[in-house]
Amino acid sequence: MAPLDETDRRIVEALRADGRLSMRTLAATLHISRANVYARVQRLERDGVITGYTATVDPHRLGHGLAAYVYVNITQHSWKEVRTRILAIPEVEHAALVSGAHDLVLLVRTRDAASLRELVLDRLQGMPEVRSTETELIFDELL
Repeated sequence: MAPLDETDRRIVEALRADGRLSMRTLAATLHISRANVYARVQRLERDGVITGYTATVDPHRLGHGLAAYVYVNITQHSWKEVRTRILAIPEVEHAALVSGAHDLVLLVRTRDAASLRELVLDRLQGMPEVRSTETELIFDELL
């Protein structure tokens, strides 16, 4: 993998802001040739710097009006099993294995409080490897 230069970083920044930019628009914005942009984007994708393109959605309009952080403590040596199960839960938007007082932090989005309750009390706490959970509701998001 070649080291990233300032132009590569500007390309990544522009595509993170709008993944639908055409090569022509990207080249014009950065004041470089389309061929250069195209070659660099291909290299960034090949090298795994750019791993994909996605749509940013409004969770409320999608029907996920309630968001929460769920902190999970698991039994030792169970990370692989728990990881597989958590990845299968559609309401989990982000999951991280962390250090500190908890083992995992999950960002979850559900329709309502009843759906959150079912997710935490039944699906998460129902996993034999889960020792405990702690849930914090998100009142407002800054981004």
